[in-house]
Amino acid sequence: MRAYPSPRFGGTAKVPGDKSISHRALILGALAVGETRISGLLEGEDVLATARAVEAFGANVERCGDDWLVTGAEWISPAGPIDCGNSGTSARLLMGAAAGFDGLEATFTGDASLSKRPMKRIIDPISRMGARFSESESLPLTLTGAGLGGIDYESPVASAQVKSAILLAGLRSRGPVRIVEPTPSRDHSEVMLLRFGAEVLADEAGNGLAISLGEKRTLSATHIHVPGDPSSAAFLWAAAAMIEGAQVTTPGICMNATRTGFLEALHEMGARVTLDNERDQSGEPVADVTVGHAPLQPLHLTPDRVPATIDELPLLACVASFADGESHFEGIGELKVKESDRLGAVTAGLAANGVSCFPESDALRVLGKGSVRGGGTVMAHGDHRIAMAFLTLGLAAEQPIRVDDSSAIATSFPDFISLMQSLGGRLESGL
Repeated sequence: MRAYPSPRFGGTAKVPGDKSISHRALILGALAVGETRISGLLEGEDVLATARAVEAFGANVERCGDDWLVTGAEWISPAGPIDCGNSGTSARLLMGAAAGFDGLEATFTGDASLSKRPMKRIIDPISRMGARFSESESLPLTLTGAGLGGIDYESPVASAQVKSAILLAGLRSRGPVRIVEPTPSRDHSEVMLLRFGAEVLADEAGNGLAISLGEKRTLSATHIHVPGDPSSAAFLWAAAAMIEGAQVTTPGICMNATRTGFLEALHEMGARVTLDNERDQSGEPVADVTVGHAPLQPLHLTPDRVPATIDELPLLACVASFADGESHFEGIGELKVKESDRLGAVTAGLAANGVSCFPESDALRVLGKGSVRGGGTVMAHGDHRIAMAFLTLGLAAEQPIRVDDSSAIATSFPDFISLMQSLGGRLESGL
């Protein structure tokens, strides 16, 4: 796929439903008593892997018009392996949810990329609660559920997936469940657990933020309206910020404070950002977001801001190449264990397109010059966010940028290419 300079980029576009919220709606619906209706579910490959998985565990899942209906059940051992594809969220959250069903046995598998990603961060706390795992610390691995005890767990990393897995396991545990994070991570699980009727408490701890389950842990079916995904909208916003004269409006975007780091960074760099029609949707704050071009200034992203921008960091590094000066990203070592080594992929991709950048063990410096030469080929390494980040950069560069493989985009944003084209982005397939 090639992205060509697109000077007439702009307009209004509705992005798909939030991926993180879509995963959680399916899983909690499958654990709840009754039938849950989900509106706006993201129908990307990652989320569909979760839908197939909860169905294999015994829930009933069906598409009804534009909505999805999920009827919860007592989970059972699936007839075959649970294939999570490329989705770390599917694997980690499903393990937590399944762990509390005594005697349930399930083998989790994934593609080559997911099979390299670390699972020990989930295995350790869930094992402490009483579940059993095969000796492997990566996929494929087998989980045997059990009657779980409680846990007071101090997480070494701020990870929404680790926190969520423990909370999901805790729904069927017999004791207190408490997780302390060094800095707050995405709280979609806490918001949705409350929506389904569970009791979730958040308190400041001396060494971070503590999240606990209360005594009420039985879930009741509800109606979830999934808002637009800010991680998907970010590509449209980035293009608008980088292309002179561009402006994009995206209605109905999730404005959860743990997800607005990229938008805040764009505003800090000088892009024109406005929010309209702010409202609540299934417990999540939502707004219509407009981003317009302006001369960009360099950014200093400190480690405490990384959790709120983790998925958008490759794209933010691309935007920084249009700033006037050096941007510095610190504490981003987690990028090395995503769908690919994103730190290495971003560094190579920027360098191939004339951008000076300097990687460190867990940091990156990008020397922006207000424009990008382009003209290079980027290796996506099967990573959807790397592919989309550099195709977006190509819309603003002086010369086209070629991405070697765009097929992974379907995992999270299947409408990316057509949506960008509808706004004037020149994206074309072929050699």
